[in-house]
Amino acid sequence: MALAEVMAELESLGTEQNRKTYARHSGGANIFGVSFAHLGKIAKRLKKNTPLAEELWATGNFDARNLATMIADPSNISRQTVEAWAQSVNNRSHGDLVAAHVSSKAPFAQELMEKWRAAQSDHTRQQGWDLVGLLAMHHQLTDGQMSAALAEIERTIHTAPNWTRHAMNGALISIGIASDKHHAEVLQIASRIGKVEVDHGHTDCKTPDAAAYIAKARARKKG
Repeated sequence: MALAEVMAELESLGTEQNRKTYARHSGGANIFGVSFAHLGKIAKRLKKNTPLAEELWATGNFDARNLATMIADPSNISRQTVEAWAQSVNNRSHGDLVAAHVSSKAPFAQELMEKWRAAQSDHTRQQGWDLVGLLAMHHQLTDGQMSAALAEIERTIHTAPNWTRHAMNGALISIGIASDKHHAEVLQIASRIGKVEVDHGHTDCKTPDAAAYIAKARARKKG
C-alpha cells in the first residue's frame, strides 16, 4: 500500500474530538485525530513494513507517526533510523510508542537504554527510562542493572526533566512488579522519594503512586 493511500485513509478516519484530545497531549497542528482502535486495524492489515513506516514517520503527521511505530519491524529497522526517530520525538506519546513498539524489541535495545538515559533532551531521556521499565518487564535486565537504575532513580528523580521524571517513576513501578528480589527495595525507595510531581499540561493524566500501583499489579498477577 502506497504512502499516499495510507495518508488518505488516515485523514478520512480522523475526528474533531480526537484532534482536540491529541492536541492537549502536544500532538501539534499536523494531526488528523485517528483513534488507536482504527490504527490497530490498519496496522494489522499492513503487517510489518519498515520502509512504509519510515515514510510515515517522515511526514511529521501525528497519526502517521503513531502508525509508523506499529508497523516498523524491530528485527530489521536500522539503529540509525531508530535513533533519528528518538531524536525527533517532541511529545510523550510518541516517545512511549517508539520505546514500546520499536526500540525495546530491537537487538540493540540495551545499548539505546544506556545511551538515552544520559541524553540532554527530555524526550530522549524519557525513552531511555521507558526502556528500563520495558526491559525489566520483559525480564531482560540483570540484577545489577536494576540495582543501578534504582539508585539513579532515587538520586536524581526530583531534579530530572519533566517527562524523564514520569518515565523514571514508571521504571520504578515496572521493576517493583517484575522483580521479586527488588520488590521490597523498590517500596522503600518509593517511600523515601515521596510524591513525584509531573506537569501533564491540559490533560487529565496523572503520575501514579508507585507503591499503590505495584501492590495492585502484583495482586492481579497472583489472582
